[in-house]
Amino acid sequence: MPRVAFLGLGAIGTPMAKHLARPAFDLAVWNRTPSKAEAFAAATGARQAATPAEAARDRDVVVTCLPVSRDVEALLDGPDGLLATMPAGSVLVDCTSGDAATSRRMAARLAERGIGFLDAPVSGGVVGAEQGALTVMIGGDEATLERVRPVLESFGKKIVHCGGVGAGDALKAVNNALLAMHIWGTAEGLVALEKAGVKAEVALDVINTSSGRSNASMNLFPDRVVTRAFPRTFRLALLDKDVGIAAELAREQKIVAPLLQLTSELFRLAHSELGEEADHVEAVQVVERLGGAMVGGRPTEG
Repeated sequence: MPRVAFLGLGAIGTPMAKHLARPAFDLAVWNRTPSKAEAFAAATGARQAATPAEAARDRDVVVTCLPVSRDVEALLDGPDGLLATMPAGSVLVDCTSGDAATSRRMAARLAERGIGFLDAPVSGGVVGAEQGALTVMIGGDEATLERVRPVLESFGKKIVHCGGVGAGDALKAVNNALLAMHIWGTAEGLVALEKAGVKAEVALDVINTSSGRSNASMNLFPDRVVTRAFPRTFRLALLDKDVGIAAELAREQKIVAPLLQLTSELFRLAHSELGEEADHVEAVQVVERLGGAMVGGRPTEG
C-alpha cells in the first residue's frame, strides 16, 4: 500500500486528493487552513497532519498542489518542513503550476538527501480533477515517474513525460498562455461584432463550426460569458501568473514572442483591475469595458 501525503486542498487539490483517499493508499493530508484538512479527513478517513513534516513522515510519495512554486519551496525547511522527515528514496511530486527555475532548485536540494522530484502540473480543471481525468505534465527522471505512476493514475487520465525537471512547468505555462490568448482574442472579436450588429450567439454558432473555434469559443463563452454566469473555477490571478511564466520562458530562450509578452501585459492589467478573487474568464469584462459593448448584446459604460 503506497503511503502518500497530499499537501494543498484547494479547488483542484481537494478532488485530486479524494482519489487517493481509497483503500489502495494510506493517505495523510495537510493544508495551510487546518479546517479544510480537518473536514477532508472527517469526510474521507484520511489522516490529518498538523505540519508538513508530520504529513511527510515515512511517506513514499508527497504530492503538493499550491498556488505558486515559492509556496512549495517554503515548505521544505525548518523543524516543521518536509526535509525534516521525508525519507531517502521517497519522491516529491509537485502538481503546482510552477516555474521551472524554482523546480530545478528544489530538485537539486532534494537530491542531496536522496529524495526524488517531479514537477507535475495538471490540466483539466475542477471537473477533470473530480472525474480523475486530468492531464499530468511531468518534468524529471523517467524512472522516478514509473515509481509514482500508480499515484498519478489515481487522478490523471493522460500522463505525459515532457523532459527534464522544469519541462512540465514550462509546457503548462505555455498551454495556459494560449488559453489566455483565446479568451482575450475571442472577447475582442465578439465585442466588435456586437457593435457591428452581430449577436454573440449568432457569431459563436458560426465560429464554432469554422476555423476560428477554440475551447474558449466552444465552451467558456457559451456557458459563462453569454449567460453572464462567470462561475469562479480558476482564479484570474493564477492565469496571470502562468502567462507571466510563459513570457519569461520566451525571454530566457531569447525568442521573439510579441503575442506572449502582450498577453502577459493584458492579463496583468485585468488582474489589477478585477482583483484577486476574479475568475479567469471575467477578464472578458475588461475587454467589454474598453470596447463599450457587452458580449450578449447589453451596452456597457465606456
